[in-house]
Amino acid sequence: MNRPDLQEALRDRDAVLRAFVAPDGSLKSIPTKVRKRLVVLDLLAQQFELGEQYDEIEVNNRLRAFHPDVAALRRYLVEEGFLDRADGRYWRTGGTTD
Repeated sequence: MNRPDLQEALRDRDAVLRAFVAPDGSLKSIPTKVRKRLVVLDLLAQQFELGEQYDEIEVNNRLRAFHPDVAALRRYLVEEGFLDRADGRYWRTGGTTD
């Protein structure tokens, strides 16, 4: 599969966010298509400050505001390069800086 890069995925940002983000800011669902999921993950990555480190509980608490499956969101953020982790700590490594 040819994985789209973030810039390519962000071309449809507004439409993707309308489809997957509820008026209260929570996610209606986690997109299954990678291109759409990258847009949502970029939005979630903006909840973490560049240069700051977070423990898993804090990451979970921030993600819980968006969707109850925080383990899936956390895993996707790491797998797609938005967050990195080591020794139980997480930090932001990607995404836009709007």
